[in-house]
Amino acid sequence: MSYLNDLRERAKAVKSIVCMGMDPIVEKIPIKGEPRQIIEEFYLDILKEMNQRDSYPAVIKPNIAYFEQYGFDGLNALKTIITQYKSSGIPVLLDAKRGDIGKTSTAYAKSVFEFWNSDAVTIAPYMGCDSVEPFIEWCEEGKGVYILCRTSNKGAVDLQDLKVDGVPVYMKLAESILQWHKPGVGAVVGATYLEELEEISRFFVGSEKEIPLLIPGVGSQGASAGEVVEVLNKTDNDILIHRINSSSGINYAYIEKDISDYAMAAVDAIEILNKEIGLCL
Repeated sequence: MSYLNDLRERAKAVKSIVCMGMDPIVEKIPIKGEPRQIIEEFYLDILKEMNQRDSYPAVIKPNIAYFEQYGFDGLNALKTIITQYKSSGIPVLLDAKRGDIGKTSTAYAKSVFEFWNSDAVTIAPYMGCDSVEPFIEWCEEGKGVYILCRTSNKGAVDLQDLKVDGVPVYMKLAESILQWHKPGVGAVVGATYLEELEEISRFFVGSEKEIPLLIPGVGSQGASAGEVVEVLNKTDNDILIHRINSSSGINYAYIEKDISDYAMAAVDAIEILNKEIGLCL
């Protein structure tokens, strides 16, 4: 049981390394009803379109906060969505950014992998190794754990660019990720800072440890999937283990295209990203 092997096999099976983020905002969804109905119908219609066209992302990445904001309506919708997408063979990476003292992280990890039945999770390493280890233990069960390293938000520079012994914090985090490494441990590295993406990618490749990258920041945040692939190729990466994320660019593609068929627009957006990435198998 190997998360890295699962990443490779999934990429080959669907000819994609696209990660479809899920950030539901009911005001942007053209469906009437209660939040649970709106969210479920929206994402299950997209799944139906995927199944009809036999066109899939490599993974979905629900951002749990977007579901939590709608209370039990949102959480029940998330449970349904995870169950239905997994029944179509689509892996789930829960974007939870958890991280706390050891016992609390143990509880968080159990929730993520047992209750939510997620295949992978994002975590925040600010509290150090004892907050990270309870998640990493699940790598032995074939799960993936993506540790925030160089994030894609504007405020990332406030802390991540600070120097420790002359080395930026994001590179210190990269060093820690290698120290904590087990097969299945990955890193979140935003595409909005392409020079840093190249620096971190080259560092991981040079370590001879396989660190899968989750790369947000494609689409509405600025960088293109093609630019990301160019960086990964420059650093001699095995591109099949990495995932390039787009959330709003897929979820709300129908708004940009000014069409009513949101499901068709979403799957079209995934296929456009696949072409831009140009995965050759």
